[in-house]
Amino acid sequence: MESRESVGNREQQGDPPLPTGHCPLPTRLVVQKYGGTSLGDAERVRRAARRVAETVEGGTRVVVVVSAMGQTTDALIALAHQVADEPDERELDHLVSTGEQVSASLLAMALLDLGRPAVSLTAGQAGIRTDRLFTRARITDIRADRIRRELERGVVAIVTGFQGVTEDEDVTTLGRGGSDTTAVALAAALGAERCEIYTDVEGIYTADPRLVPTACKLDRISYAEMLELAQLGARVMHPRAVELGEVYGVPILVRSSFSEASGTLIDRGAADERTDSVEVRKHVRGVVHDIDVAKIRIMGVPDRPGLAYAIFSPLAEAGISVDTIVQNASLDGKTDLSFTVARADRPRAVNLVEQLVPDIGAAGLDYADSLAKVSVVGTGMQSAPGYAARMFGALAAADINIDMITTSDIRITCLIDAARVEPALRSLHAAFELDQP
Repeated sequence: MESRESVGNREQQGDPPLPTGHCPLPTRLVVQKYGGTSLGDAERVRRAARRVAETVEGGTRVVVVVSAMGQTTDALIALAHQVADEPDERELDHLVSTGEQVSASLLAMALLDLGRPAVSLTAGQAGIRTDRLFTRARITDIRADRIRRELERGVVAIVTGFQGVTEDEDVTTLGRGGSDTTAVALAAALGAERCEIYTDVEGIYTADPRLVPTACKLDRISYAEMLELAQLGARVMHPRAVELGEVYGVPILVRSSFSEASGTLIDRGAADERTDSVEVRKHVRGVVHDIDVAKIRIMGVPDRPGLAYAIFSPLAEAGISVDTIVQNASLDGKTDLSFTVARADRPRAVNLVEQLVPDIGAAGLDYADSLAKVSVVGTGMQSAPGYAARMFGALAAADINIDMITTSDIRITCLIDAARVEPALRSLHAAFELDQP
């Protein structure tokens, strides 16, 4: 079987452009982002306010980016679907953007109550400009003059994450995890010392600690490794935010809102500190999984130039991100082509591909929604032997069958039965001795 990785995911995500010509502020500055869990109720809002106030009292200027409280965004989306079968995307963005405005205003009130000057700003007031792709917009420019004026007056600027405005002043949202992207983008545009992501976990772990009790927190990880972990299912950081951090050299510190643990630093240096002479396990930084996977297989595809474009171009135009692609070796001029998409995108993808099957002369298609990805990630894996063998051996020992395999320079991914994710993670975590310092 011949395999290759689809670059569709990265091409569609890309590196959101940021404005040029912005000079760093003259004093120390950090951007802090607080997620929905960190702002889940009034007491948590007050806790976040105290942390921000302590940072300011230590001599640091602070810009805060906030998510909506708790499950507010999900509740608003559900409400929209109660009044419309297919809510208009522009109006949906306008609706869900209100969740972050509530968080920003409450946090500003809490800071003012502590005697700390603060002001809440919508993304439009903060100068965050985007394209017109409603529900999945991309940042095109940041005009941060208002934020700078507030900082120069000694005021904490609290910005709504996850959103922006178009040149026509329409409100857009950046998609799930967009507040991370907002925070790192602002840190880059303002020349901040770092971006601090406050969440409900104490940092980045070698595996999901809910499924692997022996998972260990990492003190430091490289952008490249974190990007792979994020794209492959780790929910702590959004991939676009990590990409921005790497492109603009913004260190990202992931910490808990509920403890004083040191967290995990994401920067350029972690991978370079390890040498190629260490054991195999030392290169593996984490094991990650993703159950949001559906596989589509097109059978009996004629093996001739142009058919891959004919298949994947309509999917791209429909905004469907394709991940793993595997094409079997040609037999009698025919081949099977398999690829994965998010489960929510599977019905649309199947409908599109079904229309193409007669035109391209394929024999048919099938699909499966019961798969998951498990991956091992670590810089340096390509330069030393044994990683694939150890991974496949660990899965075999746990009696787990592999459906598809794909690799990159720093990771190996296997598609398996979704019901077997937990034993797969535990087996791989033990095989690479990730529970050891």
